[in-house]
Amino acid sequence: MFKTNFNQDCFLMNQFITASSSISSHTNLATSTFTQIKKPNTLVYNALIKACVRCHSSNQALLHYINMLQNGVLPSSYSFSSLIKACTLLTDSVNGKALHGHVWKNGFHSHVFVQTTLVEFYSSLSHVRDSRKVFDEMSERDDYAWTTMISAYVRNNNVESAEKLFDEMPERKNAATWNAVIDGYAKLGNVERVEFLFDKIPSKDIISWTTLMSCYLKNKRYYEVVKLFNKMVNEGMVVPDEVTITIVISACAHLGAVGLGKEVHFYLMVNEFCIDVYIGSSLIDMYAKCGSVERSLLVFYKLQDKNLFCWNSMIDGLAAHGYAKEALKMFEKMEREGIKPNGVTFVSVLTACTHAGFIQEGRRLFVSMIEDYCIDPQVEHYGCMVDLLSRGGLLEDALEMIRGMRSEPNGFIWGALLNGCKVHRNMGIALVAVRNLRVMEPSNSGHYSLLVNMYAEVNRWCDVAKIRTEMKDLGVEKTCPGSSWIEINKELHVFAASDKYHPSYSQVHLFLVELDEQLRLSGYVPEMGSVLY
Repeated sequence: MFKTNFNQDCFLMNQFITASSSISSHTNLATSTFTQIKKPNTLVYNALIKACVRCHSSNQALLHYINMLQNGVLPSSYSFSSLIKACTLLTDSVNGKALHGHVWKNGFHSHVFVQTTLVEFYSSLSHVRDSRKVFDEMSERDDYAWTTMISAYVRNNNVESAEKLFDEMPERKNAATWNAVIDGYAKLGNVERVEFLFDKIPSKDIISWTTLMSCYLKNKRYYEVVKLFNKMVNEGMVVPDEVTITIVISACAHLGAVGLGKEVHFYLMVNEFCIDVYIGSSLIDMYAKCGSVERSLLVFYKLQDKNLFCWNSMIDGLAAHGYAKEALKMFEKMEREGIKPNGVTFVSVLTACTHAGFIQEGRRLFVSMIEDYCIDPQVEHYGCMVDLLSRGGLLEDALEMIRGMRSEPNGFIWGALLNGCKVHRNMGIALVAVRNLRVMEPSNSGHYSLLVNMYAEVNRWCDVAKIRTEMKDLGVEKTCPGSSWIEINKELHVFAASDKYHPSYSQVHLFLVELDEQLRLSGYVPEMGSVLY
């Protein structure tokens, strides 16, 4: 092209610059090509500016625009749409507003696409009033313009205005516009409104389904996620993407429903999904949370590329199920392969040490985290260390660590210390922990319960009565009954304390009575401190 002098053909050079930027993540080739053109026209400048924006070189795009003006080349509507997007990516208020003036000066103030990019620009600065002003000045509006303005309201947490504007739309057939409003209510956690709007969408796309699933997941309605996924697949109108898949796998993990998780995994294999690091790490986490560590390892070792999330999921799964030595070996292998651990990794390895009672190894890893990897310990890391030391009976060391924390200790940390005090019967430090917990979590009945049990174990019944009176005076009571669930034949059965609504309640209750009788006949006598609350 250069030998035959075609590099002076602006139309061809426009095509070449556009193509080069689409296959490369930098602008070197596009820029070097541009410098060979003696008289670049608007088309060529537009291609170069767009290439810079696409390759995240927005400042370069603005410099090329200045060069364009200096050479007397007039910008077009396409020039301004790319330049305003550059300012949006940079959150550059000064140049963005200057470009808005240039838009008017060059007569593009009625161009729909240019005006829409301005709406998005002001929205990125949280200047919603300016976005609406531009929107109201538009002589005509397409679906994209309406969607962008509605998204501007949603982005700035004004869902009511978003829906009001949505109601003013002349036609509401575009799924993207519906999705923008649904997303706003999903962020507010308004599940009922999201469901209502979802049912009204004339033609749902993958984003519609995924937004509702994500809303269910964030609001801990995990079974609804699975049901909605099955409905989507059965209808066959939309093909799930990797975001949808990771959401439904996460729901299965929270439910502990390994059967449902296997079905999703099987669906991926049958439909030849690429199990990348994101889906892979979700599967690893799901199988581990469901207790199937072997399947977690199988997925882990089958992954060709493993990122930090995959390693973290595997280490956490091993640690959570008591495979402490294996978790630590996996951590060492990760280090050997040059994967740099983060704070989440160290929470998992310290948890492994806690479950196995590896006090010295835990201390070494805690120091290594700070000194070798320059990771500042967070509350979660201190919580692991306090739990490790408390379980090992080193209660004074645990208390000293709490007092030396760089951040404020939370209820979990004092609770870990209190648990250790119960195990090792240290009433003095227990009272220190409870004193702090009363301030931080005054309505948490669990801490009072532990102290009551500790007094009962040493027959201090006056103190037991005193604590119970204090709980009554403060209105502290166990408000959330314990619950558990089990998956049988792909159906989830949930049981809660004092719940008599399960269809098999009579049989379950009868079985529990029989178990209790068998325990009594076998000579089992419960510890007094374990049955008082």
